[in-house]
Amino acid sequence: MEPLLPMALFAFVSSITPGPNNIMLASSGILYGFVRSVPHMLGITAGFGVMLALCAVGVGSMVLAVPALQLVLKAIGSTYLLYLAWQLRRMSFGQKDGGHNRPMTFLGAASFQFINPKAWFMAVTGASAFLPEVQPIAVAVVLLCVVFCVVNFLCISVWAGTGAALRRHLSVPIWQRVFCTVMVALTIYAAVSIWL
Repeated sequence: MEPLLPMALFAFVSSITPGPNNIMLASSGILYGFVRSVPHMLGITAGFGVMLALCAVGVGSMVLAVPALQLVLKAIGSTYLLYLAWQLRRMSFGQKDGGHNRPMTFLGAASFQFINPKAWFMAVTGASAFLPEVQPIAVAVVLLCVVFCVVNFLCISVWAGTGAALRRHLSVPIWQRVFCTVMVALTIYAAVSIWL
């Protein structure tokens, strides 16, 4: 089980660093609190687990081999992030949700993983570099997915929890504006970094 440590370390570093999922979860934690963000977190982990399993059986290599598909994923992912930045600029910190303002659903978060370039990078790299050398291959894929998903869930929980902790400190309008500006800037950075 010695190869599990490097796998877990890669999963930790790639999951805890800022990216589209983490920025969205910090915002969700602030807007809706930790508990209401749990379906979003579970969706990210489940969607990423499916993507990782597909990459482990070779689908990730096919995606990387088709430049046009990579271009489409980048375009969709960056467009969605720019849309989020536009929405974040007028983030409402009120305790009441007007019925139309809801956290991302489990299915929405799971689906987002397939247009998230950082998730593709993590899945392809993780599957190609850290797939355990155990037989049958199905056991290796399950082991890879379990380790990545557990570590990923713990890391993204930190982001949602941090957002939820900040929620009570953002009652002053000036700090709300500062926070919104920072989140918009980080989201735009994430959208641009897709192309770098």
